[in-house]
Parts: sequence; C-alpha cells; structure tokens
Amino acid sequence: QMRMTESGGGTVQAGGSLRLSCTASEWSFLDYSVGWFRQTPGKNRELVACVNFDSSATFYADSVKGRFTTSRDNAQRASYLQMTGLKSEDTAIYYCAAATSDYGENPPRLCSGVEVWGQGTRITVSS
Repeated sequence: QMRMTESGGGTVQAGGSLRLSCTASEWSFLDYSVGWFRQTPGKNRELVACVNFDSSATFYADSVKGRFTTSRDNAQRASYLQMTGLKSEDTAIYYCAAATSDYGENPPRLCSGVEVWGQGTRITVSS
C-alpha cells in the first residue's frame, strides 16, 4: 500500500513561515488529490488545503486563504504546503493524505475521501 510521509514541521514564531513536504512511495500518487489536514486536541481533523491530481484546481479553508499555498510535483511524487503569516491558532499536527475527488458536485470536492494518511508532523507557532 502506498505510504505518504510528511516532513518540515517544527516551531516558528508568529508571523513566520514554514514549508511542509509530503512524499508518496508509489506512482499511484498521480491518481489522487493531495489534501493537507490539521488537528488539535479535542477537535476533528480539518482540511486546510487540497490540490487535485494535475494541479489544475486547489482548495483552501477560509482560515488559511491568502496565507497557505499548496502545490505538487508529480515527477517527484511530492506535494508541498507553504505557510506564511503563521498564527498561534495554526498550531496543530499537520497531515498530508492521498484523497479521491468528486467532480459531480458544484463546486467539485477536490478532497472528498481520504485513501491514505501520512503520519503527521507537528507545528508549533509561538507568540
């Protein structure tokens, strides 16, 4: 089964930037969207960004719009989450995931179902 592996977490001051990377173990990666999720204690895991299989479409949660940018490099089987203007409320464990899309909805749900989760990487934003 394909594995997804995140890297790039750590501690950063408020207002700073971090870049997360996610690498897939298999070429079936090309068939999936890549979703970036985050979770804090006591809360559900939330989708913050998603890029579809060919990078033609992206989704961002309102809480990160304008600050986070997701991308992918299919030749490297990789996806990235560039985070700028980090706030204390961005502190969480971040997960990448290979996800299926539903283009039958309007607007399309680019990350409608997760097939494979990464192990997560912790980000702490200090004020």
